[in-house]
Amino acid sequence: MIQVSHLTKMYGARKAVDNLTFQVKKGEIVGFLGPNGAGKSTTMKILTGFMPATEGKVSVAGFDVFSQPLEVKRNVGFLPENPPVYPDMTVEDYLSFAAEIHQVPKSGIKSAIYSSLEKTGLKTVSKRLIGNLSKGFRQRVGLAQTLLHNPQVLILDEPTVGLDPKQIIEIRELIKSLGGDHTIILSSHILPEVTATCQRIIVINEGRIVAEDTIERLTTRLKKGLIYSMTVKNPSNDGVQALRAVPGVSQVTAAGAKLVVEINPGSQEVRDKIIEAAVGKGMGVLEFGAERVSLEEIFLQLTTIES
Repeated sequence: MIQVSHLTKMYGARKAVDNLTFQVKKGEIVGFLGPNGAGKSTTMKILTGFMPATEGKVSVAGFDVFSQPLEVKRNVGFLPENPPVYPDMTVEDYLSFAAEIHQVPKSGIKSAIYSSLEKTGLKTVSKRLIGNLSKGFRQRVGLAQTLLHNPQVLILDEPTVGLDPKQIIEIRELIKSLGGDHTIILSSHILPEVTATCQRIIVINEGRIVAEDTIERLTTRLKKGLIYSMTVKNPSNDGVQALRAVPGVSQVTAAGAKLVVEINPGSQEVRDKIIEAAVGKGMGVLEFGAERVSLEEIFLQLTTIES
């Protein structure tokens, strides 16, 4: 759905985007992350056809961004960080105006507005002035205008910035509901939102991609090995020693009934063997699970290591 190949953008002698190559499949929700000045916003503007590139190729929905910009714009819905909504217009009037800009056929404007209002939960406020709405609802209005022309691709730049926790949850659920029907690239500095919303992340730093994978795979990659945390009944020294003897286990740390089991990198799946060893020594396993590195830790490691 989105193909980016060797994309470079120069500002004078400075490379804002440096030889980026990635793809986003149809129906995916992908997080696009990077510190300030990493080239993230520049890349998104190029994808939407609002900025030319210096080198490289970009196609969206099968259309070349540079030679077929109008076709790309018909297939892309773009939500900038500050949605261009007009406070003196009602929601419905604004969407009608936006539909004309998106060149929605006149015969289809009413149905397009109704569909956008329904998808974004704005039907109850459609007659109200945008200036009288909360920031969360204004953000929904911005999202609604991106859907009017039924684009295949949505590019959302910081869609939850400035929202309160309740509004963030509402927008997050709305974005998740749009996945599948639309291919979505979501740029955000609110890392927990990316964890909760996106299936895959692309991390960019100093204009270059430093990681591209699922959060789970990046977690495993950045750890020296897996770490399991378990709670047991009847903890014992014999049980701890039995766990340490399991092939692939590098270390076991015990704090009462809580045990932390570290696994050597590259070891085969040893989960069942760990449980069997514990139970064999009379330690009933009450809880067992893999510890995860947070997205914040992944982000900091990648942008520090690669900078």
